[in-house]
Amino acid sequence: MNGEPGGVDRRGEQPARTIVARSARDILRPEAGTPPPPKRSRQSRNQFVVFLNFVVSSTVFVLVLAAIAFYLGKREFERAGPSIASETILIRPNTGVREIANLLERERLIRDARIFLIGARMHGADSKLKAGEYEVKARASMYEIMRLLESGKSVLYSLTIPEGLTVEQVFKRIAETEELSGEMPNELPPEGSLAADTLRFTRGMSRQEVVTKLKADQEQLIKSIWERRADNLPIDTIEEFVTLASIVEKETGRADERPRVAAVFLNRLKRGMRLQSDPTVIYGLFGGAGKPPDRPIYRSDLQKETPYNTYVINGLPPTPIANPGRAALEAVANPSRTNEFYFVADGTGGHVFATTLEEHNENVARWRRIERERAAEREAAAQAETLDAQEDSETGGN
Repeated sequence: MNGEPGGVDRRGEQPARTIVARSARDILRPEAGTPPPPKRSRQSRNQFVVFLNFVVSSTVFVLVLAAIAFYLGKREFERAGPSIASETILIRPNTGVREIANLLERERLIRDARIFLIGARMHGADSKLKAGEYEVKARASMYEIMRLLESGKSVLYSLTIPEGLTVEQVFKRIAETEELSGEMPNELPPEGSLAADTLRFTRGMSRQEVVTKLKADQEQLIKSIWERRADNLPIDTIEEFVTLASIVEKETGRADERPRVAAVFLNRLKRGMRLQSDPTVIYGLFGGAGKPPDRPIYRSDLQKETPYNTYVINGLPPTPIANPGRAALEAVANPSRTNEFYFVADGTGGHVFATTLEEHNENVARWRRIERERAAEREAAAQAETLDAQEDSETGGN
């Protein structure tokens, strides 16, 4: 039995496919090619999306450039600077960070002021840079310089006020210190009212500030030692205390002798004896300016009547004769316990002490003999130099 077209015969076999014959026209007709891509959607053609793509691309590009710039700037900020030796730079008060950066560049301590300015701002230090005078080490980086100016560790100068100077002499020393600024006070403070000390200061500190500090320090020192004085001292006021300490200061420069010298003067005050101190005579003659170095003390000077000549007046002079230091003040407040009333130079920079006038006269005679011998030696040396000079002159003439 014949099956249906496309069906299965009874034996379960697939019938042969029916081939439909094509006409010559159909055969010559070209086959369809690859279909064109689908048209772009309206959303993809939207101008906002195009702009957004541009912005994202630009942002990425800018971030890359910024990262590169940050890396290069940080490396420049932290690398060794151009200076080949240590330099000192002065930053004046109220100087802005931009001016500081330009100054550093002019002084060739940094290569680029702009990088320093940006770096300081990024570290939050642009408003923390302090005025002062700074020592910038050789090859210091911008970062190190920034930290130095932020620390405020300026170059420090020293002003030494030795014990025993008069107020006038101290004022002269302060006035001649070039690193200080401003005018000196119009009036001298009382004699003995300035501390002997070594001050450490930065350039530009005012002279008035120095004087004020020295006065305050001396006042505090005197008060603290006066409160710890020994009992039964023959001085009634703190002014007398300072006056006697100034005399002790001028009589000896040896710390081990000061309590003993103080004891001699205190013993004389208790006995009602005149102090007979040469430094008081000098102050009465020359005042705070001091004795010229080439001016000796004549025997006639000891008889000149001045308020300070303790060979003539009884008791203490009206004011101190210098600014006493701590050691002299301590010596008067707590003197040695001795019965000595006299002392004279021993020729070695110290003094020899005596209890009786007879013993003292022997010591004075010994000292005068030493002085005569030294004078003779100086005269002989001067004559020898004169002869040598004459011989050299005659030799040169021949």
